[in-house]
Amino acid sequence: MKREIKFSLVFRDMWQSAGKYVPRVDQLTRVAPAIVEMGCFARVETNGGGFEQVNLLFGENPNKAVREWTKPFHEAGIQTHMLDRALNGLRMSPVPADVRQLFYKVKKAQGTDITRTFCGLNDVRNIAPSIQYAKEAGMISQCSLCITHSPIHTVEYYTKMALELIELGADEICIKDMAGIGRPYSLGQIVANIKAKHPEIPIQYHSHAGPGFNVASILEVCNAGCDYIDVGMEPLSWGTGHADLLTVQAMLKDAGYKVPEINMEAYMKVRSMIQEFMDDFLGLYISPKNRLMNSLLIGPGLPGGMMGSLMSDLEKNLESINKNNIKNNKPLMSQDQLLIKLFDEVAYVWPRVGYPPLVTPFSQYVKNLALMNVMQMEKGKARWSMIADDIWDMLLGKAGRLPGPLAPEIIEKAKAEGREFFEGNPQDNYPDALDKYRKMMNEKQWETGEDDEELFEYAMHPAQYEAYRSGKAKVEFLADVAQKKAALQEKAQPAAPATAAPAALPTTPQVLTVDVDGQPYRVTVAFGDTANATPAAAPAQAAQPAAPAAPAPAGAGNEILSPLEGKFFLVKNASDTPLKVGDIVKEGDVLCYVEAMKTYNAVRSEFSGKITSINYAGGDTVSEDDVLMTIQ
Repeated sequence: MKREIKFSLVFRDMWQSAGKYVPRVDQLTRVAPAIVEMGCFARVETNGGGFEQVNLLFGENPNKAVREWTKPFHEAGIQTHMLDRALNGLRMSPVPADVRQLFYKVKKAQGTDITRTFCGLNDVRNIAPSIQYAKEAGMISQCSLCITHSPIHTVEYYTKMALELIELGADEICIKDMAGIGRPYSLGQIVANIKAKHPEIPIQYHSHAGPGFNVASILEVCNAGCDYIDVGMEPLSWGTGHADLLTVQAMLKDAGYKVPEINMEAYMKVRSMIQEFMDDFLGLYISPKNRLMNSLLIGPGLPGGMMGSLMSDLEKNLESINKNNIKNNKPLMSQDQLLIKLFDEVAYVWPRVGYPPLVTPFSQYVKNLALMNVMQMEKGKARWSMIADDIWDMLLGKAGRLPGPLAPEIIEKAKAEGREFFEGNPQDNYPDALDKYRKMMNEKQWETGEDDEELFEYAMHPAQYEAYRSGKAKVEFLADVAQKKAALQEKAQPAAPATAAPAALPTTPQVLTVDVDGQPYRVTVAFGDTANATPAAAPAQAAQPAAPAAPAPAGAGNEILSPLEGKFFLVKNASDTPLKVGDIVKEGDVLCYVEAMKTYNAVRSEFSGKITSINYAGGDTVSEDDVLMTIQ
């Protein structure tokens, strides 16, 4: 009998690799006892990454969710682990050092044992503080090698990085094969090299199934000395997700490894609950194509966790492209055509922006840059004509050191726009902020929470936290679910008899009533072309809390149009000072932001003058070409 291999269920990542959301806390606490009953998991991934932002979008308190979700596993002696994006913490943009340090204290107090830290650029400088913060909080520091395949990312490159992290104090190493494009033989060599130097260091392998390598990779890394394997389970395994528990267990047992037995009755119970959650509402945000393996993913190397939301994003972008095609009498584009164009453009963009490993947030940055290039070029505009501020920070070195050189055209564009490259420690760009957020909470008379967990949440996710506290997030989420269910029901209706008039979607927005914690809200649900329909949510009774305001009438002057569909924000950070009607701006000034595909896109003024109207409130959904402001 060979040595023992242990399993970790990546429950959070299973969902986020399939679609847009994870289950609500009531669903998580229902499924936890059955996962424990399966009896085969040494670890469960419970939180991290986009988990808390999803809670906030649901209108749930993320801190309550983590405490309740981790508790059953602790009681059963199962370790819990979370994903930490190093400099970016739990979000897409960099986080001040004091917020990162509080992050670890809070998560340990809430019941998380292991922090899996990765830097999307594999910049060890960004990971080093997390090792220190984890140890100070009493957590296990597991540090990741973000696997990709390029001329730069060799076995020697990854071996050197792992040894540096261990020297800095990492307790464990994770081989984070987020796109599943690591080649099996090379991955085995990396693991063997680490074990040759440090046999005492546990190694955990994480991989997505999409391109088709990962079962072979699992066997290779186990043969080389890997200790833990991340697995998924039906109906969320394979495709953009992870290899299935049953397959991995059977394969390793046949290879002579000691592996845990599976309580199949409990397995079927968990499987049934997962399907139930999908049938409830989560399936509304899961593309059927995400269940498919696709060797085309070898080329762009996009990660499974991002592919889950990509198909949803593509629907909106495709609509935008086809609106332009209709205007210009061009043929309509299909989603498959757009996907191939995107994959080709990622392959073009990636080496030109320095080969950043395609993992959050840099996978989104590269994909967003490629997608914006495709959209702009389809509309007759130039490549690179729209680059979000967060992407510029990556290109300029403010988020860390790029593995490879930038293309000359990017360097020239940066110089032409007066942008400066940064070579120092990335954390220095983001000063401490907790005192500022503590003061803001005091002014709002908000409690900072047990172990300062509410303070942490506000500092980590300012805009989402404010939308959660106001109730706006939950209303908008329920409205979106109601709209998707209504559209699905309409689509599922049988065709009308030839003699009957065909069923038609309502031509005007319909009003539904949804319940938010016992509070009735009227929600407008629009069908078909919503270009002229303004979604709104209003309390059913006048005495209830105010609902998101409809856009104000446009003022006189030049119109500032939204460059894409997304959410409108006047500022990126709650502590920044927003512009207001009457302010004077100059051509080139940043006026506001449209948050789309997890990045903030700055909208700059094309005119100098006075702001005569601001037509949306922070967090409102806007469509491409909506009038955001007017300037005279």
